[in-house]
Amino acid sequence: MTDTEGTDEMATPLSALWFQRPEALERPVVVTGVFDVLHVGHVRFLRSIAERGLPLVVGIESDERVRAWKGPGRPVNPAEERAETIAALSCVTGSFVIEGPPTVADWAAYAELLRPLAPAALAFTAGDRYTQAKIRGADALGAQAWELPFTAGRSTTAALGRLAHSL
Repeated sequence: MTDTEGTDEMATPLSALWFQRPEALERPVVVTGVFDVLHVGHVRFLRSIAERGLPLVVGIESDERVRAWKGPGRPVNPAEERAETIAALSCVTGSFVIEGPPTVADWAAYAELLRPLAPAALAFTAGDRYTQAKIRGADALGAQAWELPFTAGRSTTAALGRLAHSL
């Protein structure tokens, strides 16, 4: 991981630890999430964003944040490896790990974290439980909110369930 970017600690308790930071980045589309076990749903989602022609930057939630939200068995893969895996996709321009207390998950904190990137859009999947928060965050940033289709049956939870049954 490289440098920390974002606003100062007084403005937001969230920070971005860059894994792959593009040299020049103008008005990217930003996606945030866990991206724990990469699957075809992730790939289709990220590719469909990149096909719209803007650079794509992905924020990966830290291990501490994921564990607090999803339980002690998650994440399966550590944050730095998840950021490296996402960055290796040809459709992704850069990736960073989102650090901060697990209790901080409000749209205002994310908006302040992402403000230095001046995103053109925030993208998320249909049915995301944080849809309204992401729309509010996009509005606060002067960005578009892009809701893209969810690939049915293709989630990390479903993949882990299939794997557990096959062992």
